Amino acid sequence: MHASLQRQDSQMQPTDQLVSKVPSHIVASARPANAANGGRLADFNVAVWLHLPGVADLPVTLLLNYRDGERSREVVIDHGTVNKQSRILLSGVARLPFSLRIEDAQIKLRAAVPLSRVIAEEVFMQAVEQQAGAARPVATSL
Repeated sequence: MHASLQRQDSQMQPTDQLVSKVPSHIVASARPANAANGGRLADFNVAVWLHLPGVADLPVTLLLNYRDGERSREVVIDHGTVNKQSRILLSGVARLPFSLRIEDAQIKLRAAVPLSRVIAEEVFMQAVEQQAGAARPVATSL
């Protein structure tokens, strides 16, 4: 009986789909601020326009996952519900706390059910505070 409960629980686990890897020059363009806990913070404006063929009225969450040294971190950017045309615009400010450095940043979409296909029609990410001398705007768009 325990095995069937585990199987049922695994079906209820949210699934993450990769939307876009974040180029390292986007992360490097941010001018970090000092955090109250002694670490640092980097803020990024993020917006994605997604098409999820065959999906409607599904609640989803936009996340940014990254590595800080040996530690994996995750920040929620936005929540929304896919419209009747199977599309959704999600946006917000991703505030990334870190102590060493931000590496392997990825924008992901989380849903309660596995998604067969996620089409990123537009992806935008830009540091809120740019490093001195950084070309403006430093952003990625697919």
